[in-house]
Amino acid sequence: MKIALIAERPGSSSRPRGAYPGDPAADVLSLGRALAARGQQVTVYSRTGSAALPRRATLGRGLTVEYVAAGPRAGFPDDPARRPDDVVPPHLPAFADQLAARWRGSAPDLVHAHFWTSGLAALAAARDLGIPVVQTFQSLGAGPSGNDGPATRDGAARIRLEAAIGRTAHAVLAASSDERAQLGRLGVPSASVWVVPPGVDTARFQPSGPAAGRGSRPRLLMIGPPDDHQALSTAAAALADVPDAELRIIGIPAAGRPDGEPGGRALSAISRELGVHDRISRTAAVSQAAMPALMRSADVLIHLTPSESFARVPLEAMACGLPVIGLAAGATRDAVIDGVTGYLVPPDQPALLAGHLRQLLAHPMLREGCGIAGASRARHRYSWERISQEALAVYQALARRRLQAAA
Repeated sequence: MKIALIAERPGSSSRPRGAYPGDPAADVLSLGRALAARGQQVTVYSRTGSAALPRRATLGRGLTVEYVAAGPRAGFPDDPARRPDDVVPPHLPAFADQLAARWRGSAPDLVHAHFWTSGLAALAAARDLGIPVVQTFQSLGAGPSGNDGPATRDGAARIRLEAAIGRTAHAVLAASSDERAQLGRLGVPSASVWVVPPGVDTARFQPSGPAAGRGSRPRLLMIGPPDDHQALSTAAAALADVPDAELRIIGIPAAGRPDGEPGGRALSAISRELGVHDRISRTAAVSQAAMPALMRSADVLIHLTPSESFARVPLEAMACGLPVIGLAAGATRDAVIDGVTGYLVPPDQPALLAGHLRQLLAHPMLREGCGIAGASRARHRYSWERISQEALAVYQALARRRLQAAA
């Protein structure tokens, strides 16, 4: 098949360059590489504001990137959670027009748009050409719970647009069963929604390999956004009931740094109140290259944030053989098999979290068993090879439907 993948924004991030977990836009290239390895002809179309970039770049057999100059070079924060929802749409018609012009000369068999802005452009470009469109939102404007979305007028407009995109696209790939339910609340027909989660680079994230240095204490690892106060306070309260363990938090600058506010200040206050401040270490960012070794150095990953930007963290920790105690919501609820690869906990339940931590730390064989099961699940369910197979099955189903309609 000739497949067009659309990423309205280039694959960079508002976090420090190269910092883990990176930008979800990188998933587009990962999917493209995996599809090309399956013998498909894949072109990734990416919006750019720079006319200096080459129009086309070949990244390997079957994979090409085409840059489409549309809109300003600057002024588009790459992380959707950090940019106003009204800055991109005015430039999407130009993006869509250029896509349509290129496809009139050589039409793909199918278009797969990533992010809601790409969906708007893809639907507009493909409308008169009869090309099926698949949509992946990556994140929804209504927020992970479906009812905590932005209260601003621009945020409400984005939610309405996402509902329209989901109902218009020929198929929508949801990252989790929770997202599938949320799409249903937006009016997207369930028959057009497939759950296809993000993939994991299991060649980089695997149990074997070097581990980062550590002391003699059991190490608990936590990676998340600095403003998730509930997750941070729950982890700190649980640590108070897990003697001798240390908690390494990635995402919050070290204590005393002015850029550690407000999450850092809140964490400092509660950890001192609980008497665990000397067992918590904090780092603003860790490079993607260093993360597998850091995960392999830990005994347990604590993942309590519902943020979709960090949904890949428990998957990659499992791939490294790390037991995961995760929030019973979103993609984590799908990924973690309770009692097998780790445990699922409700939000704001530090006593339950502490009980699971003590159990895992007190029983090395249980911890090892959860790690082995998690690595196996990540390899067989979440590798890019598996995810590309599932995405391709959706593409082929739409292609068959198109042929049947034309017959």
